Amino acid sequence: MENNTSLQQQLLEAGVHFGHLKKKWNPKMLPYIFAEKKGIHIIDLNKTTEALQEAAAALKQIAKSGKKIMFVATKKQSKEIVTDCALKVNMPYVTDRWLGGMLTNFNTIRKSVKKMQSIEKMLNDGSFDSITKKERLTLSRDKDKMEKVLGGIAQLGRIPAALFIVDIGHEHIALSEARRLGITTFGMVDTNCDPNKVDFPIPSNDDATKSIAIVTSYITAAIAEGLAERMAAKEEETDDAGTDENEKKAARLLAEAEAEGGRSGRTRGSQGGGQPNAECPAEADIAAPEEVEDRENNRFTV
Repeated sequence: MENNTSLQQQLLEAGVHFGHLKKKWNPKMLPYIFAEKKGIHIIDLNKTTEALQEAAAALKQIAKSGKKIMFVATKKQSKEIVTDCALKVNMPYVTDRWLGGMLTNFNTIRKSVKKMQSIEKMLNDGSFDSITKKERLTLSRDKDKMEKVLGGIAQLGRIPAALFIVDIGHEHIALSEARRLGITTFGMVDTNCDPNKVDFPIPSNDDATKSIAIVTSYITAAIAEGLAERMAAKEEETDDAGTDENEKKAARLLAEAEAEGGRSGRTRGSQGGGQPNAECPAEADIAAPEEVEDRENNRFTV
């Protein structure tokens, strides 16, 4: 309860509760509106806290399972915040411009990414030394343009499992593509948007920098926690596998030692049942004639 109170206080200080003007509201946001003040709708922070915690728990499980979560925020005030948060947890992001078909036509987008990576590789290994300065300049400019738009998804090998969107109204194309492909969506929803379009709506102010920062940071912390738990589980599995391997190795060595001992025992038994050893003192006494040395006369008597 104290944690919820603390979180609500932080949301209040960040201005997460400020919505849009009453004339711009979407009636489907009515369950999330607390009151109206000076023509502006006030969002219920209790609902915001519950939705934020629910979304964070779901994103944590997705990250723990090893799947990718794409951050989408092309609004000017959210670009830098979302980019930093996505880089912290090594997740793909789109903060410059959403290309139409980025998800529904993913194979074509991957070709553009590979082209960008090949140009970058040629720039680094000196392959451009053999072409003219104008051609090199043209390719460099093309690479910079693609880097600006596709740099955040360069390491994305397949369609992500979830999308976290800042302002679902502004990113309606990304939201439409995600819904068409059945991708789980999480979004900051202001009072002028339809919360039913998102799987996990987070009623909040999606225009203020502080509001975007606190919600995105909370989501990022949950993802980081999920990744940490995944790493710990992998290390535990590795340790268990190493322990099992050592036990198997010890058992194998013990079995080999017992088998070697059994062979040695059988070899000694076969030697003992053969011909008597001539070097044995008892047998030598029986085979040799009795000799007595007469030390006084310095001679032998038989």
